[in-house]
Amino acid sequence: MQNIRNKMASRGVEALDDRELLSLLVEDEALAGVLWESCGGSLSRLAAEPEARLRMIGGLGLKRARMLLTAAEFGRRVAAAGVAESDFVATSDDVVRLFRPRLERLTHEECWVVYLTSSNRIIERQRVSQGGVTGTVVDHRLIVKRALELLATQLILIHNHPSGTPEASAQDKLLTERIAKAAALFDIRLLDHLIIARDGDFSFRREGLIG
Repeated sequence: MQNIRNKMASRGVEALDDRELLSLLVEDEALAGVLWESCGGSLSRLAAEPEARLRMIGGLGLKRARMLLTAAEFGRRVAAAGVAESDFVATSDDVVRLFRPRLERLTHEECWVVYLTSSNRIIERQRVSQGGVTGTVVDHRLIVKRALELLATQLILIHNHPSGTPEASAQDKLLTERIAKAAALFDIRLLDHLIIARDGDFSFRREGLIG
């Protein structure tokens, strides 16, 4: 542990790798090794563990489990605050970074729309639907109506999959088609439909499902 503390003191906390940072948080290198192996070397996977299971890994205990979850939530909120300050999006990856902290750990589905100008400036981010574990109902007419009110010329649809798998369902594809056709009637372009999950993300544009 002292070597890690010395490294941080001389080179800064940003010089620590993920496992070293984990060691400092739990104040035990051996325990950090057990945690590291249990999550397959992924801090995000470790942070996604429920408290009841996390506290049992390597005898971590309730206090340190809650400390890790608090640190993870702090990091998510810092990331969300940073990207929320952006007024423009250049790529779909920018939108994923914007919404991942908000959506990836939810236990229910939410659907959001980002309304944009022709120069990709964000006009508004709006939650248009909130549902259960397996789905949510989205009214494509209300989405287009709001775009017209805002004088938006482009929009991006985003929703999450609480199951952890980002693959698009038949219902997701049908919704995308309906919104794209309805928006096109008013010269509004659906740029992408993004699905965010713990195991990754799915882009309709990247997969060639939106022209």
